[in-house]
Amino acid sequence: MENKEHSGLAEEQDSVPPQRGLLHIWQSGGPSEPLCPERVCLPQCVLQVALGEHHGLLLAQGGQVYSFGELLWRGLSVPVSTPVLEVSLQGTTVVRVASGGFHCGALSEQGGVYMWGENTAGQCGPTEGGTDSNVTVAEPYPLAVVDNEVVPPAVVRIVDLACGREHSLALSAQNELWAWGSGCQLGLVTSNFPVWKPQKVEHLAGRHVIQVACGAYHSLALVRSLHPQNSNAHKPREKRSASHLSLTKKDESLSVDDAHYCPLGVELTESMSAETSARRRSKQRNVGKSEPDGQDDPITQTDSCTTSYPLPGLTDKKKRAFPNELELQNLLQKLSGHSLEMQNSSGLGDSDSLSSQTSDDSCVSSTPFNDQLSSAYTNGATVCEGVRSSTPMGLEELSLQKKKKSLQGYKSYSLTDLSRDGKTGTRRSSLPGTPTHKTPPRPHLYGCKSSSSSPILTSATEEGFPTLETEVWSWGRGSEGQLGHGDQLARLQPLCIKCLTGEEVIKVAAGSHHSLALTAQCQVYSWGSNMCGQLGHVNSPVTVPQQTKLWDDLRAWDVSAGQSHSLVLADGDRVEPVLLYCGQQQEPRREPGEASCQSKRPCQRSPSRAENYTVRPTLLPFCVEMGYISNVSSGGQRCALLANRNVTCVISAVHELAFVERKFYCWLSSVKKLLLTPLYNKESARPSLGETCSRLFLSLCGTFNHLSTLIGQHSTWLSRSVHEVQCHDVTSLHLLVHTQHFLDIYTAYCTTVGDFQVMGGFQSLHKLSLEFLGSQQTKLAELDESDPSVRGTVDLGSLLYWPLQHLHRYSQVLLKLEACYDVLTAEYQSLHLSCMQFESLSRFLLRRKKEAEVTFLFWKTHSGKNTEGLRLPQRRVLCESSNRTLTLQGAGRFSNHWFILFNDALVHIQRSIPSQSLFSTHHVYPLNCLWVKPLPENDSGCYAIKITCPEETFTLVASTPEEKNKWLHFLHQEVDGLLAGGGRGSPPGITAMSRTASYTFTGEGRLKDGQYTGSWHAGRIHGRGTMRWPSGQTYTGNFKNGLEDGYGECIIPDKLLNKAGCYQGHWRDGKIHGFGIYRYASGDVYEGCFSDGQRHGYGMLSSGKMDKTSSGVFIGQWVYDKKTGYGVYDDITRGEKYMGMWLDDERHGRALVVTQYGVYYEGHFRENKMSGPGLLVSDDDTAFRGEFSEDWTVNGKGVLSLANGDSIEGHFSGEWNAGLKVTGTYTKLAPDEPEDKDRDNFFRLGQHVVAAGERWVCVFDECWRRLGCDVAARGDRTTAWENIAVSITSGRQHSPHLSRSQSKVLEGLECIPQHGEAVTAKNYNNIQRYLAKACETPIHPLGWLVETLVTVYRMTYVGVGSNRRLLREAVKELQAYLQHFYCIVRFLFPGLPEDGGILPETPTSPCKIRYSSSSMEESFVTVVSSSSLLLPRLLPQLYPPLFMLYCLHDEQQEVQYWERILRLNKQPDHSLLRFLGVHEKFWPKFMTVLGETNKIGPSSKDVCFVCAVETLQQISTTFTPSDKLLVIQRTFEELTQEIKPMQDGDFLWCMDDLLPLFLYIVLRASIRNLGAEVSLIEDVMDPNVQHGELGLMFTTLKACYIQIQLESTT
Repeated sequence: MENKEHSGLAEEQDSVPPQRGLLHIWQSGGPSEPLCPERVCLPQCVLQVALGEHHGLLLAQGGQVYSFGELLWRGLSVPVSTPVLEVSLQGTTVVRVASGGFHCGALSEQGGVYMWGENTAGQCGPTEGGTDSNVTVAEPYPLAVVDNEVVPPAVVRIVDLACGREHSLALSAQNELWAWGSGCQLGLVTSNFPVWKPQKVEHLAGRHVIQVACGAYHSLALVRSLHPQNSNAHKPREKRSASHLSLTKKDESLSVDDAHYCPLGVELTESMSAETSARRRSKQRNVGKSEPDGQDDPITQTDSCTTSYPLPGLTDKKKRAFPNELELQNLLQKLSGHSLEMQNSSGLGDSDSLSSQTSDDSCVSSTPFNDQLSSAYTNGATVCEGVRSSTPMGLEELSLQKKKKSLQGYKSYSLTDLSRDGKTGTRRSSLPGTPTHKTPPRPHLYGCKSSSSSPILTSATEEGFPTLETEVWSWGRGSEGQLGHGDQLARLQPLCIKCLTGEEVIKVAAGSHHSLALTAQCQVYSWGSNMCGQLGHVNSPVTVPQQTKLWDDLRAWDVSAGQSHSLVLADGDRVEPVLLYCGQQQEPRREPGEASCQSKRPCQRSPSRAENYTVRPTLLPFCVEMGYISNVSSGGQRCALLANRNVTCVISAVHELAFVERKFYCWLSSVKKLLLTPLYNKESARPSLGETCSRLFLSLCGTFNHLSTLIGQHSTWLSRSVHEVQCHDVTSLHLLVHTQHFLDIYTAYCTTVGDFQVMGGFQSLHKLSLEFLGSQQTKLAELDESDPSVRGTVDLGSLLYWPLQHLHRYSQVLLKLEACYDVLTAEYQSLHLSCMQFESLSRFLLRRKKEAEVTFLFWKTHSGKNTEGLRLPQRRVLCESSNRTLTLQGAGRFSNHWFILFNDALVHIQRSIPSQSLFSTHHVYPLNCLWVKPLPENDSGCYAIKITCPEETFTLVASTPEEKNKWLHFLHQEVDGLLAGGGRGSPPGITAMSRTASYTFTGEGRLKDGQYTGSWHAGRIHGRGTMRWPSGQTYTGNFKNGLEDGYGECIIPDKLLNKAGCYQGHWRDGKIHGFGIYRYASGDVYEGCFSDGQRHGYGMLSSGKMDKTSSGVFIGQWVYDKKTGYGVYDDITRGEKYMGMWLDDERHGRALVVTQYGVYYEGHFRENKMSGPGLLVSDDDTAFRGEFSEDWTVNGKGVLSLANGDSIEGHFSGEWNAGLKVTGTYTKLAPDEPEDKDRDNFFRLGQHVVAAGERWVCVFDECWRRLGCDVAARGDRTTAWENIAVSITSGRQHSPHLSRSQSKVLEGLECIPQHGEAVTAKNYNNIQRYLAKACETPIHPLGWLVETLVTVYRMTYVGVGSNRRLLREAVKELQAYLQHFYCIVRFLFPGLPEDGGILPETPTSPCKIRYSSSSMEESFVTVVSSSSLLLPRLLPQLYPPLFMLYCLHDEQQEVQYWERILRLNKQPDHSLLRFLGVHEKFWPKFMTVLGETNKIGPSSKDVCFVCAVETLQQISTTFTPSDKLLVIQRTFEELTQEIKPMQDGDFLWCMDDLLPLFLYIVLRASIRNLGAEVSLIEDVMDPNVQHGELGLMFTTLKACYIQIQLESTT
């Protein structure tokens, strides 16, 4: 198979080589001759390369994976030039590969993980079949990452993968970290190794992990910082830190609790290390025994702040490796900062082996030692390693004392705190973050400080941009200081590296025993082993991150770490990147014996200490020939890079964009570091700037930081995009996707710089910088690129304006990208648009800069107390008339007028003493409320300009036509700029007559001191807006010609009640006019019509919410704020309801009153009292008819009728409830006396009430008014339909929360239907559908009418109004509604006939009458009536109160009816049919149930005529009489269908047969309140159907109801 792979690769190499992803590989340490990278040719471009210690992986385009090097798990050695294809992964699209020490990993497009290679420590996970005994995995196999914490367990999608020597890490799509393998580098809370299945690193749970990296035995994670909850969040942390340090300084020895895990891990003895190495060499898995604890080498544990670093692995008898002279030389060379060639006379051997032989700090090396590890954890043993120095010992000793105090700041919050007295093996008893056996630890967030402590350093991250607020967490072995916590201790769990927080780290890389961090400011930090110079510096200590010194003007943007070397990809003077190398330069000399030994150990982990290495990264010359390098990679002793060829110029343009952005961000960071941050933190010095300039300086720092953050995020994103070898869509560039965000940030920054300059801030800031910055001035001068010839002095204005030049660079780079695409492509169009936007903004901001400079000079020239009030930061001077080039028309001879045009206002200054340049008054006219109109020139040569303002109008006269044109140009330009949002995109010279602006009125009048925001037209308030007065009154709504007009909402405060009232409704000419809702401050609510600010027309007032003693609701007619006309008042306190006439807020005229106790009164009222003849009926049917003088007080002649029929006639006096004094005649009714009709008429109800047709006239008048008719049925029909359309449109605008169905209904109603033509049966249905929609929404005038009629009806007949004696009035009122309503409908549709008229055509509607002609043929006609057309719209909503009245009225009959229903329904069907007299020929003999036919027996019950019974029961579910009649009709049809099969021939009903049978149906139906149903149908049904077939059927039902009541109960 191997031969096939090689042959296939050779055939593919004959094809055209790719232009992207060109791979070059070379050895990191070699002979002194120049390095020559080897080109690896693949048919596809290489997307990624991952290097292990002696092998590597290549990811090619298409997702194919290739391997090369020492593939020990297969027994192969593959040359780099001919890598082999991983056939097992074919068919799987791989997107990422990773190489560990001796194992491999791959990541599929779907987020699946594939592992293979050495598996001695479980680093590949469980193999196929779930067995854990395989020590190697020859082929890639899928490894499932499963989250068992969710139910059901879910497979986790992985997006990144990293591998070490004995562990693997995976980053999920949820930014969580998973680990498996062996050792403390996993970061898991466990004592059982290996960990075969991936487990979540719980210590990072809840944190957003960005990137992971694996060293040999340590791990790194880049994590997003947590934002503090508030600005004081840092203070408690600082206190904890201080207390932590103070406790460390005490000479205290604290014992360790045995319940804690050992944070340092378990050391590897020499026998363990040797056994592990031998096992790797021979692939044998036998395990050697570890030596006893007593035979271990002595270990010295010290804190990083102690006085010395003893060399590990050496006993006290060994001598130092370096003499004092050499130590001194090392120190001097380190301070000089140059490269150093260090010659080691003593070979310390392999760094990895040395670590293992000197009690390496791993928790466990591999699986065979699991038992010993468990016992070590169980006994709570604290095994500590010797701290080994990675730099020469003499250098450490000479410099350590000087760095003692500074080292405390670098140390992270450690899991262990050692005492300062030199004692070993002691720890604090309470260790934060140290796990116990019982409870797993939670993340300690206080271990990491926030990225900033002031607003200048914080900024929100825009969506799609990478964050710069990051932290670096590390864990695992720390014998070489590779964890960066200031010591050489191990960490079982992730711990934040404190000194890197806030450094904007964007990438981390891990070598075998050292670590690298790359920041957004193109700086590299390194720490850990420096035996081969791989850190790029000789700074001490190496246990904390130290900045790697690069050559001048080099900016790093990619890093990679190998076994004993590091690579840095950086920017130089050219766009093409340069490659820097630090580490071993020459292979160490070996004795012949050592060489042979080396040949026998091809799998040795790391090289020996280098004899020749650099302490500063050096340039690799061959990188100049590589072109555009996009990626570097390191592993073992190999280096690799990926380069691209600039074929279409796209690559060079993208690299140039990234190059420019990185350089710009470094410049911004330097300015912030050298200038803004020091001055920002000098709070005591800020008052010298002045209050205004100090505030502007803070704003300047904020916008500068926003710009800096944006550029940093963008440069980071561009650097990551360059790493992607595949060609991405150029339209995904952030400059194109987030163009507006870039424009906004630059505009905001330029504005703040200009404001600061206008107020003279740069002069004050320059003095402050000279006082506090000192030596930093020289560095600041180097950053000033405005004038290279001037050095040594700093022009802060030019320095802070320099970022505006960067906009032009954007347009230049985008222009280069444009040239790479055809004009018609989408890429070109997108690039061209963004290029124009950036170039336009650049010109605009440069113009703003010039305006700021001119304004500053203007204020400098015209300084003084009088003009200081006009000096504002955002204000810019455009032109002024100090030389009398512009004056006021009609001004006096000796008057002196000075006009200054700013970018936001026109200022008119009238000088009182011209010679002394003093002025007495000045007026400021905002430009957004300024209307400019040039006046034509007259014969006198007057060059005039008319200025219109909200409160005045004046004319300016220019001296020359040129001066007039100049002022017109600036006025038009600035007004247009304000209206168009900054002057970009508006047509020049056009000042909009209609606009939106804010203005505060100062003149006398109703608008005095009012602040208005909204629409204007020609200097007047016109349109929608908001007016606010200082008193608290606020109006929001429509205006017309400066007054409130249309719909609006107004808040009116009440100072006495200390509350505010609110009105929502219509206005006219500045007054409340039309329909609206007024919620008074007292708690009263009025909903109705207004006229000229007073309640007028229909309205409902709910009062008494604050005063519980007099609460009530009035609904009716108002005339000029008083109750006048018909109305209903529900006195909630007294339990009375008044229904009658009113006059000037008093009850006056005919009326009707009912009480909660069932008392009924009708009569006359005068001056708010019962006065005159009236009728009073109590609940027990006692009635009095006579004279009344007061409320419920009788005084005069009258007749009292008792419930038993007796009566008293005479003179009555007294209050009804207290007792009556009677002088008269008592008449006893004889049992056989016939009924006296005159007496019944005398006590007949309804003689003194208001006629039904006269009630609620105000409601119908309001509907006519909405249609545009001042008088009912008199008006223009076209105008009425137009008003309907306008009301619907405005109603939709004022009702933003309409549902989708409501909006759809309103859209259909906006179209005016055909209304002028004659109505036929065909278009009659269209009218019915239109009315149905119109009555559904209250926005339509007809819908409002229906809603209002329902409201007044319920207010009248619900509650106290539910009196059975009101039934007749309720029915009459309903019929009056129909008549008035039908008049309105006929006005809108004049083709409709009069009430009860006939349509000419054959109907299609259900309202039809059948009659017989002389030819005996049936025909149909359509009868149009108010009940058939409008009752379906009204009655369903009026049904509850009306039906309740029917039930109360027929209550006694209902009791009799229901009693007989219950008794008769106890009988079986045959018995009941026989009792009712039904002929046996109509008795059903069989019944069918579920298709099965059964015989009906004598004892069967409720099985006869079931369909007819169920149909009749539906009468209770309908509302209108027509629907109830249809139910009765269907019942007869069902009954006929069941009878017909039992009869012979044609069958016709006879009433003698029909009545008993239908009586059976009614009995079995058992309908409650059937009497109320019958009475409702009889009263409200259409008169046209009373004498037809439906009328006959209804009469049969009524007869059955009466017959049931007459049945005997015995």
